Amino acid sequence: MEIRVPQLPESVADATLVAWRKQPGETASRDENLADLETDKVVLEVPAPAAGVIKEIKVQPGATVKSGDLLAIFEAGVAAAAASAAKAAPSVAVVSAPAAKAAGDKLGPAARRVVEETGVDPAAISGTGRDGRVTKGDVVAHAAKQAAAPAAAPAAVATAAKAQPKAVSAAPPGPRAEQRVPMTRLRQRIAERLVQAQHTAALLTTFNEIDLTTINELRARHKDRFEKQHRVKLGFMSFFVKASIEALRKFPVMNAAVDGNDIIYHEYYDVGVAVSTDRGLVVPVLRNAENMGFAEIERQIVDYGNRARVGGLALEDLQGGTFTITNGGVFGSLLSTPIVNAPQSAILGMHKIQDRPVVVNGQIVVRPMMYLAVSYDHRIIDGREAVQFLMAIKDCLEDPSRMLLGL
Repeated sequence: MEIRVPQLPESVADATLVAWRKQPGETASRDENLADLETDKVVLEVPAPAAGVIKEIKVQPGATVKSGDLLAIFEAGVAAAAASAAKAAPSVAVVSAPAAKAAGDKLGPAARRVVEETGVDPAAISGTGRDGRVTKGDVVAHAAKQAAAPAAAPAAVATAAKAQPKAVSAAPPGPRAEQRVPMTRLRQRIAERLVQAQHTAALLTTFNEIDLTTINELRARHKDRFEKQHRVKLGFMSFFVKASIEALRKFPVMNAAVDGNDIIYHEYYDVGVAVSTDRGLVVPVLRNAENMGFAEIERQIVDYGNRARVGGLALEDLQGGTFTITNGGVFGSLLSTPIVNAPQSAILGMHKIQDRPVVVNGQIVVRPMMYLAVSYDHRIIDGREAVQFLMAIKDCLEDPSRMLLGL
């Protein structure tokens, strides 16, 4: 049986073969992932058509492929043989030790790619990511240590470094190692879109701060019952999504887009929520968020986050969007100027919640405060509208009853 590149989405011209998950001779069950294909938006899996083994690999990792290209020859109903695994392509290292396999299971797509390019042993890398996952940075740091090791390093490491001269540059003894790692398709796409936004839009940012005392009290009062009833935690993001929609209703131009000499006003609210992954930033979209309740928003965000971190987002999860929310506060950012996610015209930036002294009714009190930022396309949005839009979000968050009453 021939294993071919599945039909790619219409907006995706080609893909990069990131890695083979099965080597020639290894048993694969039906629908088990054989290889990862990376596009500029998502990572696609190539499933096994039946239980069997790969007989021959036709395309090596790093190659660019298109829909229908032949990837491998597959034989159904054949058990794996140790001899077949030993005959696998010599340029591809097969790790069979239990410890190495366990380490390989914790590699994200970006980390796997760097492992294959540098030839390092994944079992020797200590993961610093969530649940011990090995990140791309862990692999790069480990490769750097190997590059700086004395000439008497193990032969296997020397062979791997020689096989991939571009991944880890030769360096004299001492802390002067360098690595040359190709950008992933997603990182290339992110770079392209950000530069495009900077070059085509007249970007400006306005700031304000909000007092989260009332929301903190609401969450503390209802979080246990909310989680018990809806089986999801009551976070902050659902409040910000709801407040943004109320503000967008009052200022429709913040939900619009520029198309040539026209302005497209969207009468629906598809809110993108930025999610950070090992591969880069992705923005899955909450479709018709105006029709979602707090619990549904929280569930959808948790699902998107979990799937994003394992490369499980579908292309349709990332397409579209009329407005975006990004939260740099989870990483400790106190203030930033987010870049608009083109072709959208505005983006809301959340930041770290920090206890600060503020004046309330003539008295200095300590309150949980957050800086908010709205970056917008000044071609169609005036400063007055941007400031009032941010004030509307502030009002909804400091007095959440406004969202209930539509005020």
